[in-house]
Amino acid sequence: MNPNEKDYSAIDASCRLPLLALFGGAVLWLIVGLVLALIASLSFHMPGMFADCPCLTYGHAQAAANDAILYGFAIPAALGVILWIFARLSESELLLPLVPLAAANIWHLGVFIGLVAILIGDSTGHAWLEFPRGSSVLLFAAFLLIAISAFATFGARRERMLQPSHWFLLAALFWFPWIYSTANLFLVAWPPRGVAQAVIDWWFSNNLLFVWLGLVGLGVAFYLITKISGRPLQNRYYALFAFWTFILFAPWCGIPQGAPVPAWLPATSTIASVLTLVPLIALAIVFAKTVCGVKVECKGGPYCYAKFATVAFLLSSLMYLALSCPGFGGIAGMTWYVPAQVMFQIFGFFAIAICGAAYESLAGVMGFELPFPKFVRVQHWLFMLGIALLVIPLAIGGVAQGLKLQNSAIPFADITQGTLPYLRISTTGLLVLLLGSLLFAANLFVMTLKWKLALIKCILTAVKSPLETGEVKS
Repeated sequence: MNPNEKDYSAIDASCRLPLLALFGGAVLWLIVGLVLALIASLSFHMPGMFADCPCLTYGHAQAAANDAILYGFAIPAALGVILWIFARLSESELLLPLVPLAAANIWHLGVFIGLVAILIGDSTGHAWLEFPRGSSVLLFAAFLLIAISAFATFGARRERMLQPSHWFLLAALFWFPWIYSTANLFLVAWPPRGVAQAVIDWWFSNNLLFVWLGLVGLGVAFYLITKISGRPLQNRYYALFAFWTFILFAPWCGIPQGAPVPAWLPATSTIASVLTLVPLIALAIVFAKTVCGVKVECKGGPYCYAKFATVAFLLSSLMYLALSCPGFGGIAGMTWYVPAQVMFQIFGFFAIAICGAAYESLAGVMGFELPFPKFVRVQHWLFMLGIALLVIPLAIGGVAQGLKLQNSAIPFADITQGTLPYLRISTTGLLVLLLGSLLFAANLFVMTLKWKLALIKCILTAVKSPLETGEVKS
């Protein structure tokens, strides 16, 4: 170790049990979600394949896939990374480590209950909020418990100066309980009548998929870039400006063009989308000034993950904000373009950033190197290839589909048939993403197995030692 480098071994070790519980369940749900997404996609190519299995029809399988990827993988994996980053930035061991450990198991139980409910037809019917009430209560309670440990660690920090990553991640810890509890109260517990439900669901989806994922992903990416490059963000005030303008304007986006609501709602969303370009420009400037001129040996490691994730966020945000344009939104708003943008946001940006942080943390947390270090680079390339095969065809096919829908002379069946070539390519993209996820799982589970075997060996040694001492004395 470099004598000038700080020793984080004790800090990393304090995060071990919570991170194993959060990461282990997250990667399992990621694989389950991608398998369900493949099943849903295959229903377009072979409609009779799951016709006799109601729980695997498109409506059930796709909703379960979305929630498994978002609630099963994205959020718990992000919470694990947040705990690790807070401990590192605080230069303090993780406080209350058993609390997030218990909360991780509660979270995964809630996800399991929610997915079973969706597959058997007990969904709430609201996009990205399909889990029933009992499951939502478990998720909410688990999130709060993990946040308590994160805030306790943050409060015990030795370095009092806040880093840019702190701003984004702290905001995210407040943001999710607010939007999740509000959406559940007004859509599940006491739902209003009529179109108000759709407006609340659009608000929730925007704040979860765009704002919350953006806050966490950017906080993680900025931490990795500055940690690995050894260079602080350029410029700190640009980053602060981008942070405040993002949380000020972005939450107002998300109302689709042509929605059957008062005209001021889509108009307000359009104005907010234009204003959200301001923080995006500021973030692009900060990112470019920080990475330009930095000589870091990348080779598909966490630094490459962080750079790709940041660029993907800027591109996916532009795709998202384009839907608020009255002309383009009217064409692409009800087509495959929307799922393409969402998958780009989740996999191209968020999953890449979280996987990069997981790889950066695992060696220190576990106390030994990755068993398959080459898988890190291979997974990076597989994810990039899978994202390209998934997003680009769906986006192009969605625009073509929207243009055809504008022509009343074209039969709807012909329009649907015309999207099948794009769907076939996107199905291949899902398969590639699944393969990359299996490589991630292999590294994580082999490390977990090695640690458990070493722990068992230590326990056996500790048990045998007093016995041998007693035999010698006798």
